[in-house]
This record gives sequence, C-alpha cells and structure tokens, in this order.
Amino acid sequence: MAALVEKQGRAQDSSLLADFKVGVDNVIFSVDTSQNRLLALLVMRQDEPFLGQWSLPGTLVRRGESLEDAAYRILAEKIKVKNLYLEQLYTFGGPGRDPRESPNSYGVRYLSVSYFALVRFEEADLIGSGLRGIAWYPLEKVPQLAFDHNQILEYGYRRLRNKLEYSPVAFEVLPEVFTLSDLYQLYSTVLGENFSDYSNFRTRLLKLGFLCDTGVKVSRGAGRPASLYRFNAEAFARVKDKPLVFI
Repeated sequence: MAALVEKQGRAQDSSLLADFKVGVDNVIFSVDTSQNRLLALLVMRQDEPFLGQWSLPGTLVRRGESLEDAAYRILAEKIKVKNLYLEQLYTFGGPGRDPRESPNSYGVRYLSVSYFALVRFEEADLIGSGLRGIAWYPLEKVPQLAFDHNQILEYGYRRLRNKLEYSPVAFEVLPEVFTLSDLYQLYSTVLGENFSDYSNFRTRLLKLGFLCDTGVKVSRGAGRPASLYRFNAEAFARVKDKPLVFI
C-alpha cells in the first residue's frame, strides 16, 4: 500500500514539471564611432507568435548543440565580421514570457539563454543586407520588440557599460594596433560623451601600463600624427581588478 502511495505521489509530482524548450537570443551591438552611435541588430519575425514584429536574433537550440555554438550560429547567419566579443548574458525564463505557454500546451515553457556581442559597425557586413527583415537600430530608436526582448536588450546594454569599466572588451573589437583616439571614440560612443574628457582618459590608461606604444605614428587629417598602441594582455592581468575609467 505504501509503495502504491509513493508511486502515485511520484506521478503527481512529474505532472507538475514543465517541459522546457531552450532558445538562445543574441543582443548584437555595433559601435559606429563615425556617427557616435551604438546600434543593435534586429530581425523581423517570420512566424507566429509576433509575426512581422522586430525581435532580437534568436534560435532554438538543436540536438547535440551547445548554447555557445547556438549563439555563434546566430552570428554566422546574420553578420560577417572579423573581430567580435561574445559573452553569455542571462537566462530569462519567467512564466508567461512566451504566448505559446498555456495550460493547453501540456506545461511547455520557453527559456531564453541570452548572449551579448560587440562588433564595430564598419567591420560588420549584414548577411542579406538590402533585404527586408534585418537592420541595425540606434538604441534610442528601438521599437517595441517581440517577447521580452526589450528587457533583454536593456540588460545587455547595462552589462556592456559595466564590462567597459573593468574588462578588456574594447580591445576584442579594435584592430591589433590603434590610436588612443580610436579607443576613446569607442568608449564615448557606448558610455556617452560626458563619461570622461580625453586628457584624463589618456592619462589614466597610459598610467595603468597595459598599452604598448608601437613607435609607429599615423596621420589622420590636419592634426599631429598619432601614436599607434597595442594591447598587452599580460600587463592587463596585473591591474584587472582596478576600474579602467570613472563614469
């Protein structure tokens, strides 16, 4: 009798378990320093729910595919780019985040494991550019998105701002050699023009000692030639716990 009660209890417990489907959604940021814009890549949904509405690029995870592989697959299907930064962001799984969840769906739930990526606008070529259904949107002009994607986008933007303070994420997307002006423009595009003046930014970063002067100068416009620098990862490891800039 006790065994029967235990078996019935297990059956009842299992009926309360949700059947999870796991998706990956990418927040893909591009930095357009020429126009001082931070953009996000959006795609138009081709299926219900939210048919015809803008959303973040996403996919359901395939059998035998890791979450990271799914995130890279999304990137490979949407953009061609040489230098990028990719990091897992957060898992969004609140009940009701997907309208396909209902009592009639036998407990099906949809999880979104989100990633954020950073690229430079001038290096990122859209696959299918010129066609409808894929576009870069300035952050301040992003429309109402499908699902909870506005929330995911906002979360990704906060993470990106924080990462610039304490990590070398900027150097993942810059060329191997760059000017301090290149670096400053990237920071000011993401953080806003008032985050720091150029002189203080330059002084602080050079003092930290992880930028190596290559001895090569480059002329751009009518000003003085600018020095080219290279990021030194080993030197950065010694100061990685210090904030790079003050916001």
